[in-house]
Amino acid sequence: MAFWAGGSPSIVDYFPSEDFYRCGYCKNESGSRSNGMWAHSMTVQDYQDLIDRGWRRSGKYVYKPVMNQTCCPQYTIRCQPLQFQPSKSHKKVLKKMLKFLAKGEVPKGSCEDEPMDSTMDDAVAGDFALINKLDIQCDLKTLSDDVKESLESEGKNSKKEEPHELLQSQDSVGEKLGSGEPSHSVKVHTVPKPGKGADLSKPPCRKAKEIRKERKRLKLMQQNPAGELEGFQAQGHPPSLFPPKAKSNQPKSLEDLIFESLPENASHKLEFTRFLCSSPLEAETPPNGPDCGYGSFHQQYWLDGKIIAVGVIDILPNCVSSVYLYYDPDYSFLSLGVYSALREIAFTRQLHEKTSQLSYYYMGFYIHSCPKMKYKGQYRPSDLLCPETYVWVPIEQCLPSLENSKYCRFNQDPEAVDEDRSTEPDRLQVFHKRAIMPYGVYKKQQKDPSEEAAVLQYASLVGQKCSERMLLFRN
Repeated sequence: MAFWAGGSPSIVDYFPSEDFYRCGYCKNESGSRSNGMWAHSMTVQDYQDLIDRGWRRSGKYVYKPVMNQTCCPQYTIRCQPLQFQPSKSHKKVLKKMLKFLAKGEVPKGSCEDEPMDSTMDDAVAGDFALINKLDIQCDLKTLSDDVKESLESEGKNSKKEEPHELLQSQDSVGEKLGSGEPSHSVKVHTVPKPGKGADLSKPPCRKAKEIRKERKRLKLMQQNPAGELEGFQAQGHPPSLFPPKAKSNQPKSLEDLIFESLPENASHKLEFTRFLCSSPLEAETPPNGPDCGYGSFHQQYWLDGKIIAVGVIDILPNCVSSVYLYYDPDYSFLSLGVYSALREIAFTRQLHEKTSQLSYYYMGFYIHSCPKMKYKGQYRPSDLLCPETYVWVPIEQCLPSLENSKYCRFNQDPEAVDEDRSTEPDRLQVFHKRAIMPYGVYKKQQKDPSEEAAVLQYASLVGQKCSERMLLFRN
């Protein structure tokens, strides 16, 4: 067939869910349920279309939770890297890595963030106990704890760095001493008693951060006295009171933060390698695609010649999909899960420059009821996939509904339906006895009524497009 030219088609075995099984998230012994299929081979376009319908792969096993029945509904989440801005906690992780590489500084306090979990995704445990369980983003198993710790420490640091200040304008509306009547011309310069407020006869307090910036600017002026300083004196302004709005005040980009230069005598050296790895995804290198091609890739993080983390990503026509990451627990203080995710977002932006349609970063499943999976909502802007119509909805619009119910339809249009729903199941492609045929031909040879139910369920879950491209293996 024409759409298989230049490559092999996807060949899958479908296994409908027959029972509930233990949930790896809430530990309910009989609460989780999903349908799955074994991918003997899989094209990148088919897998792209499948994850856009709520599927996810763990090795060669591709599964889709039964969203309205499973105890912990798993919503596909994607980040928009082109609009992504790192949060304060993200910047803190990148600075922590930079300090460790440059000076060997190890953060003080507990290093219990991101503990490893050997059972990465119990969603695939059901009928296939032999399948190694991966949540496919096990990199940040309990990152919520790390984020919480980061936010708390940021709060403490900000209190230390920014002294309390009481700024009071002489021309502002105030209150007369000893009364509650407003006044527009209160000009008092008396020295207050200790603990009774700011001394208005002295210059107002300034933030420590502002003082540091001024010191840095003055140092630059001393190095180049004929430049910046001369320009400000020509205007008649004291340079210390009117600092210029230099470009350096602009926030650093994600790439600037990740790839900031290290000193020559840096304490550590971090190296990064990426290469194709074995997976059911068929590697492709189309002329209009990324230079590295499409497929599944290993990413290795080497610290001073030692591997400290290994991740897997799938590069697909429209996105980079994070599969999993595992790391040496001795280096958990570096928050390698967050660090690797930020590098993967930057990599997606890099690929977009060559391949414009590749513009999303998929982070696996978002589980609102599970703290260790909820952290994914911290990467903004991001969208969740509606489990009924398969359209993307900004996460901010989804959260209020998830607070009230574990399972939600995010599409607010009650008339909207799945645009790629199976409407012609007889066109579904079947691979039977080494022959490819439409299901309409195949079913005439079958007498088992349960066969048709399973095939129709498969068609409804993969959608019309994939059902016509992928080959459903039948004995």
